Amino acid sequence: MNTSNRRMGLFYVITGATCWGIGGTVAKKLFQEYQIDVVTTRLLTAGMLLLMLQLFRKDRSQVIEVWKHKASAGQLLIFGLLGMLAVQYTYMASIQHGNAAVATLLQYLSPVIVIIYTLLRKQTVLTKQDIITVVLALVGCFFLLTNGSMSQLSVPAAAVVWGVLSGFAAAFYTLYAVGLLNKFDSLVVVGWAMIIGGFALGFIHPPWQLDFQRLTAEAYAYILFVILFGTMIAFWFFIKSLESLSPKETSLLGSLEPLSAVVTTVVWLKAPFGSFQWIGAICIIGITLILALHKEPSMESEKSILKIRNHANRDI
Repeated sequence: MNTSNRRMGLFYVITGATCWGIGGTVAKKLFQEYQIDVVTTRLLTAGMLLLMLQLFRKDRSQVIEVWKHKASAGQLLIFGLLGMLAVQYTYMASIQHGNAAVATLLQYLSPVIVIIYTLLRKQTVLTKQDIITVVLALVGCFFLLTNGSMSQLSVPAAAVVWGVLSGFAAAFYTLYAVGLLNKFDSLVVVGWAMIIGGFALGFIHPPWQLDFQRLTAEAYAYILFVILFGTMIAFWFFIKSLESLSPKETSLLGSLEPLSAVVTTVVWLKAPFGSFQWIGAICIIGITLILALHKEPSMESEKSILKIRNHANRDI
C-alpha cells in the first residue's frame, strides 16, 4: 500500500467519523426542539443521493450490475440488513432502554471484536500497538461520555444487551463491507445498503408519519445537514476508507465520532466539559496520532509473520 493511498484512507475515516458525530449532535437538537426522528428519511434520501452520484461516473453500470449476480445481490442484502440496519436499530434501542453514553460506549467495543475476529481468522497478528490503541479507545470513550461518573453506567439490562449487539453490528458492518468493496464502488455498496436498511426500518418508523408542514426553515436546514453530512458523507467515507486501511484501523479511528459529538455539544449546545472528558479527548487524539504515524503492515507481511511463527513453534 503506497503512502498517498494510506493518507487518503486516513482522511476518509477521520472525516467520516467526525461528520457522524456532528450529525448526531444536530439530530439530537432536531429531536429536542421538534420531537422528530428522521432516521428512516435520512437513510433513504442519502442512499438515493449516493446512487445518483454513481450515475455520473464512468462505471455507472454498477448500480444495476450489483443485482445481476445472485452472490453479490445476496451479500448486499445481508450488508444492508445485518450491517446498516442493525447498526442503526440496535444503537437506537440501547438509547431507548438506557442512555446515549452507555449505548455509544458499548458500540465502541467493535474495535475489540474486529481485532479478535481477524486474529481467529489468522488475518493479522496481535501487536503492542493494538493493545495500546484499544485501551485508549475504551478509556477515551468512557471518560468522554461519562466524565468519570460510574452513575452514568446504571442502566437496565436491556440497554446493555442492545448496546453489546450494537458493538457486534458495527464490527460486522466494518468487516463484511471489504468483500463487496473488492467488486463494487463504495458509492454503490453504501447507497444500496442505506436504501435496503431505510426501507426495512420504514416498517418500524414510517417516514410518512412525520408532519413536515410544522417544521421551520431552521429545522429543514438541520435535516439537510443530517442527510448530507451526518449520513451520506459519514457512512460513505467510513466505508471508502476500507479501500486503503485495515478494518481494525478504521474501527479504531471511528472513536473520533464520540469526540466530535461531545465537542460540538459543548461548543454549540453549551454543555459543560469536565476534566475527565479532557483526558478522554487526549486518548482519542492519541489513537489518531499513533495510527497516522504508523505504517500498517500489509496482509502479505502479516501472513509471512504468521508463517515464521508457525515454523518456529514446530521446531520447538
